[in-house]
Amino acid sequence: MAQDLPEQPQIYLVTPPSFEIESFGDRLSAVLDSHDIACLRLALATSNEDDVARTADALRLIAHERDVPLVIERHIGLVERLGLDGVHLTDGARSMRQTRKDLGADAIIGAFCGSSTHEGMSAGEIGADYISFGPVGETALGDGSRAEHDLFAWWSQMIELPIVAEGALTTALVEQLAPVTDFFAVGEEIWHQDDAGAALSALLAPIG
Repeated sequence: MAQDLPEQPQIYLVTPPSFEIESFGDRLSAVLDSHDIACLRLALATSNEDDVARTADALRLIAHERDVPLVIERHIGLVERLGLDGVHLTDGARSMRQTRKDLGADAIIGAFCGSSTHEGMSAGEIGADYISFGPVGETALGDGSRAEHDLFAWWSQMIELPIVAEGALTTALVEQLAPVTDFFAVGEEIWHQDDAGAALSALLAPIG
């Protein structure tokens, strides 16, 4: 059965890989106050548990004050401990079954599946709440593969599970993908700008 996409995709905000919580908290709050954000993902590069936990705790307060769910990338063990809303897995379907068992039915669990529809369907079948595909734009990171428009178009017609488009987004890509995705995950595209909120508005102008 074809998926009924919303009129416009929603915004899924992703943190930078590193930041100072004191200054970033103010910037994040400003973006959350000026835009309708569906979900926030904490995506720190560090594996230092104390740093991740301290940052997650601070961001949880900011997000939950605004009724925005907070998911954390990879660190499954911190979800229940810190009262987070879920986890974003970066290994496709591989740890999905155990993660769903560990966190229960109410947690938000998403899976990044690169450009593999097979991996996405596998993750969905064993418990994912959403599938993220990317990068959708040109980037030197990763193995050079891209999640193309045809992948999103096929998924939106054939699969009901929500999908997220992410990675090297541009305004042109937002316009192209808007009819065939449920969410745009936006992070690095805006945080290097002085006014992240204005940068987000500019990036998503086609759906504004």
